[in-house]
Amino acid sequence: MSHNGSKPTEKPKFAMYWASSCGGCEIAVLNIGPKILDVDAAFDVVFWPVAMDAKYKDVEAMDDGSILLTLFNGGIRNDENERLANLLRRKSQILVAFGSCAIEGCIPGLANFSSQDQIFDAVYASVSTDNAGGIRPKTHTTVPEGILHIPEFYPVLKTLDQVVDVDYYMPGCPPESHQIATVIDLVLAVLEGKAELPPKGAVIGAGDSTCCDECPRQRNVKKITKFVRIHEMDAIDPDLCLLEQGILCNGMATRSGCGALCPQHNAPCIGCYGPAEGVVDYGARIMSALASVIDSRDPDEIERILDGIPDPAGSFYRFNLAHSLLRTGKVG
Repeated sequence: MSHNGSKPTEKPKFAMYWASSCGGCEIAVLNIGPKILDVDAAFDVVFWPVAMDAKYKDVEAMDDGSILLTLFNGGIRNDENERLANLLRRKSQILVAFGSCAIEGCIPGLANFSSQDQIFDAVYASVSTDNAGGIRPKTHTTVPEGILHIPEFYPVLKTLDQVVDVDYYMPGCPPESHQIATVIDLVLAVLEGKAELPPKGAVIGAGDSTCCDECPRQRNVKKITKFVRIHEMDAIDPDLCLLEQGILCNGMATRSGCGALCPQHNAPCIGCYGPAEGVVDYGARIMSALASVIDSRDPDEIERILDGIPDPAGSFYRFNLAHSLLRTGKVG
């Protein structure tokens, strides 16, 4: 109780949910180190299934809009994911699509190139699967205690904003811990009346340029005569642009914010921070950029050069197929 006998001010509520993703976003939040204590001090953590015992019914019982901030990571792959997306949208004042899976679909979204039957065949009927009875998922099953309801697997994976309204987007696979800490500092400053939130729909915890602009490697006139994979090279020049060495690097279309960590360690940018500002379709931007640097006008030679990219779909849409103009490949 306060000195005047009134009730103490309640701390704002915080929630985090893990949908169709790998869990790396949860680890990234924990990796902010001592800053996590600031979160605990400033917020009442009311729902974070990976870190605390929390029940859906507890969230359902809350007043709409009673949660100040929810970080939602993962795409929408089944009806349970969609149910929680709608529930947390109703209960949250600020809903953040947190990480590449929630924003773009990420690696799980690549399954949109395959139909549901093809996915189930790969999982339940491949040579590495011991499933002699040919059992397939069902939406419910009867056990001695009653009927168990199993989430329904959707034909395609959807991004969070294809299901509910999203306030902010925080990219990364996962978002870098220092960026998460910066956003937390901003929210805390807002709570103290020392700052204002950015406009709705803004990308937070990232830059507004490209990965190339953060990369210290030297860039000259790019002319590609062939593409190679890293293991095919005898040596990588540590100072020269990877693309100029024939290594497919997506930095020219990828949003800044990560510090170009991969290129600085002789690994190409694969696009985990998503499309740079103004890029409508990530894959299309990469393809047009590569077309402009291929050093040939001969169709046969151009085709030979492009054959050096073994997995175009995975290279151009690794993180963002579900939110691209393509959206899906096969349905059914």
